[in-house]
This record gives sequence, structure tokens and C-alpha cells, in this order.
Amino acid sequence: MSDCIFCRIANKEMPSEIVYEDERVIAFKDINPVAPVHILIIPKKHIPDMTAVTEEDAELIGAVHLAAIKIAREVGVAETGFRLVNNCKEDGGQVVMHLHYHLIGGRKLGIGV
Repeated sequence: MSDCIFCRIANKEMPSEIVYEDERVIAFKDINPVAPVHILIIPKKHIPDMTAVTEEDAELIGAVHLAAIKIAREVGVAETGFRLVNNCKEDGGQVVMHLHYHLIGGRKLGIGV
């Protein structure tokens, strides 16, 4: 999906501030952070949104969540707490149509953010 900005980031065709990468997952700083820690975590495989996840993607989604825990520890929010958010489709607030999670923390978060 060369027209997908997150695929382009995952393929290193676009610059980003990568904070984590393994064979299936990549994570990078959000360019419009809503908190001191705001990292986007994506599977390298293009999945448009949460409703497109299949049973064969279960292990990949688990890998994304395990990466989130590693990242939270590395950036120092695992002990104090953080939010892991997935927006699904337009009404859910999804802007980029590539499954992604926002890891948000670094301050006390209220309702909404």
C-alpha cells in the first residue's frame, strides 16, 4: 500500500522518529502529541482498521500489545500508567486507515485525554 503513510513509514520511505522496531511491529513518535509521551504503534502488515483483523492476525495483534508494554517500560510510563487507544473508522476518530494504537502518557490523563 504505497499510498498509505504508515506503510511508507514502516518501509522507511518516509522519515519518522522511530522508538521501537521488530520484524512485525514499528512504533514512532506522533507528530501532533497530546501528552509528553505519544507514540504510534503499528503492525507492519497493512490492516485498514480493527474490523479488518482476522483470526490469522491474532498473533500479530498480540505482538503489537507486547511491543506496547516494552515501549511503555522504555519511556518510563509503565509504572505510573498510560493509555493505549485504537480509533476505528471515521466515526471512531481514525484518520489514517492503517490499524494503529496511540500509547499516551507522561502525565495524569483525564477523561478524553
